[in-house]
Amino acid sequence: MHRRLFLQGGMAAGVASTGSFSGLFSVPAIADVAKRSNKKCILLWLCGAPSQFETWDPKPGTETGGPFGAISTNVPGTNVSSLMPRCATIMDKLAVIRSMKTQPGEHFQGIDVLTRGDKPRPPFTRPILGSVIAEQLGQLDSPVPQFVLLDPCPEGNEFKQFKAGNWAGWLGAEYGPVRAGGDYSIPNINRLEEVSEVDHADREALRQFLSQKYENDQRSDAAASHNAAFNRVKGLMSCAPLFDLNRLPEADRQRYGAGAFAQHALQARHLIENGSTFVMVANGMQWDNHVFQHEMHQMLVPELDNVLYQLIQDLEQREMLQDTLVIAMGEFGRTPWLNEARGRDHYPNAWSMAMAGGGIAGGVVHGATDDLGFEVIDGKVDNRNLFATIFKALGVDPYQEYDLPGLPTFRRVEEKAEPILEILV
Repeated sequence: MHRRLFLQGGMAAGVASTGSFSGLFSVPAIADVAKRSNKKCILLWLCGAPSQFETWDPKPGTETGGPFGAISTNVPGTNVSSLMPRCATIMDKLAVIRSMKTQPGEHFQGIDVLTRGDKPRPPFTRPILGSVIAEQLGQLDSPVPQFVLLDPCPEGNEFKQFKAGNWAGWLGAEYGPVRAGGDYSIPNINRLEEVSEVDHADREALRQFLSQKYENDQRSDAAASHNAAFNRVKGLMSCAPLFDLNRLPEADRQRYGAGAFAQHALQARHLIENGSTFVMVANGMQWDNHVFQHEMHQMLVPELDNVLYQLIQDLEQREMLQDTLVIAMGEFGRTPWLNEARGRDHYPNAWSMAMAGGGIAGGVVHGATDDLGFEVIDGKVDNRNLFATIFKALGVDPYQEYDLPGLPTFRRVEEKAEPILEILV
C-alpha cells in the first residue's frame, strides 16, 4: 500500500471514526487495496495445448469424441472426461469455460496471446500475465521472488517465449520471472567458500554504489534493470531453501506424483504459501499430440487430473483457496478430427479451460459447443474476455491505461472487453 494513500485514508477515516482501523478500512480506496493485497495466482500452463474432448468437453459416442467416455461430477448435469475422475469429485470448486474462441493457430502466436492477453502491437511489448500480477499485487522489496516460472527445461525450449527474453515488457526487468526447474532448485546462488561473508557484503556495497551512481547520472533503464537483477539474486540467496523440494514431506511429493509437472505444482503451492504472488508451472510441449492422440492423452490427462485435485484440496485445507486463483490452460484446443497419424492438430475455434479459487465461482460451466465440437454455439469468449475475468477476480483494474511517451494509449484489456460475469464470485 502506498504510504500517501495510507495517510490520506487514515485522515479521512479519522473524521468518521477517530482514526480506528475499522474506520480506516471503510475508506473505499484503502479497502480495495487491502482486499487484493493477499491475492495470489498459480497458472498451470499446459504447453502444446490439451484436447478439450479428453478433458472438459467430452463428446462420447460421436465420431469426434474419441474412445473415452464421460463421467458425472458432483455438480448435477455436468460431465467431464472419464480420464478425470478426481476432478469430477471437486467440480463444485471449478469453473469450466467450454466456449473459448481465439485467433492464433500456431504455438508461437498462441502462447504470446494467451500469456500476454493480446496480440503484439510493436513497438509496445505487452507484459506477460505474471509480470502484471507481480507489479500490481506483489511486494517488490520481498526477498521471495514474486513471479516464478517453473519449467522442466529452464534453459528454454524451441519457442522464443520460453527462452530468456522480454517477459515484463515496458514494466521493467524487476517484474520478470525468476526461472527454475529441472532439479527443482536454483543453481549458482551460493557464496563461494573462499569469499568471506564480510568481503561479499563489501563487494556488493561497492558494486551497488557504482551502479546506482551510473544509473542516476545516465538515467539509464538498462542500468536500472541490471541493478534490479543483482538485488533479486541477493534475495534469492536468502530464500533458496524454498526451492528445495527435499525439505517438503515425502508424503506430499508422493501425493502429487513423480513427474516434473506434478512436482513443480507442489513447489508452486509451497512458494505461494511462503510469499510468492504468481507462479507459472509449465510442462514443455507434452500436449502437442499430432501423433497417437488418444494414447498420449491417456497418460497426460490423469496426471493433470491428480495435480488439480491435490492442489485445490491443499489450498482449501490451508484456507488459501479463496485468495489463490488457479488457472489451467494451453494456447488453444485440438481438432475434432484425427489426422493420418491418429493425432489431433491445432484448433483455436472452440476449446476449453478451467479455473478455481480466488474470485471464481465454483460449479459453473460457461458456454457450449455443438454436438461434435466444431463451433461455439453459446457464450463465445476470447483471450480479452479471459484476461478481463482474471484481472477482475484478482482485484486488478482490467482497463487501466498505459500512457507511454511517443506511443498510442494501451490498456491491460483492449476495447474494454467484458469479463465472464457468470464465473465470478
